[in-house]
Amino acid sequence: MKRQIIDKIKQYDTIILHRHVRPDPDAYGSQIGLAELIRANYPEKEVFTVGEHDPSLSFLAFPQNIEDTKFNNALIIVTDTANTERIDDERYKKGDSIIKIDHHPNDDAYGDLLWVDTNASSCSEMVYELFEEGREYANWQMSDAAARLLFAGIVGDTGRFLFPSASPKTFETAGQLVQYNFDRNQVFDGMYEMERKLLNLQGYVYQHFEMDENGMAYIKLPSSILKQYDATPSETSLLVGSLGNVKNIRAWVMFIEDNDTIRVRLRSKGPIINGLAKKYNGGGHPLASGATAYTWEEADQVIDDLKAICKEYK
Repeated sequence: MKRQIIDKIKQYDTIILHRHVRPDPDAYGSQIGLAELIRANYPEKEVFTVGEHDPSLSFLAFPQNIEDTKFNNALIIVTDTANTERIDDERYKKGDSIIKIDHHPNDDAYGDLLWVDTNASSCSEMVYELFEEGREYANWQMSDAAARLLFAGIVGDTGRFLFPSASPKTFETAGQLVQYNFDRNQVFDGMYEMERKLLNLQGYVYQHFEMDENGMAYIKLPSSILKQYDATPSETSLLVGSLGNVKNIRAWVMFIEDNDTIRVRLRSKGPIINGLAKKYNGGGHPLASGATAYTWEEADQVIDDLKAICKEYK
């Protein structure tokens, strides 16, 4: 499959890369990292990255704004996106051929070529694996810009290598990437440094979360609280892992009000939660998923379901 993807990349003069809405470091890392890799090895090709920019990821890169005509006869590559509903920029449908590269469960098998590896720590790790194949098959070279983005994507999706998804292969890949010329401190600072207002909001989370006897915890962040701390819904992504430091916690959910929806961010230290995410308009990994609720009553239903999952977990 990897060689088929490389052959497809060779065939097209214009390549446009997409990723999921509400991007995280792995979304940018895999999407824009692969774009930099293609640019480094095929400088004659037009390579674009699209999607709405998240200001919290400005330290990594910026996607591009392109005209509709660029999609004519273009190869579309979608990274880190499990289903078509979550692809950012619906113009991907205008392309000539679609490649899906992803590490989430393959519930929506879209695309003309699909490479899905649920054992990979991140989609960025998969892109490095594609590079390794390209190095052997087509004499690909890694660029510093690509290495920086792929490293950031791996760090982001493994929680700085703390999550169980970080395999020996993940550490080996990171070890290869850090040999390239980029500032690791700048990457870590961009990903984990927080403004004082977010630290204050983190304090609110620690003071107000609820946890039951089975290790299920939750915190609600309505728009009134976000306004009080001058925080945006996207900025709260830095806080999702905070409750993982709580002793005896098994799984937790953070609810963030965002206009007329409620973002549902689920994390776990053991109980499988992606089935719950699917029930509420979402999906993801067994231990890290996201969903959407439309009322606070629906959010309470999520809490009840997660309580049941933790109670049954052995």
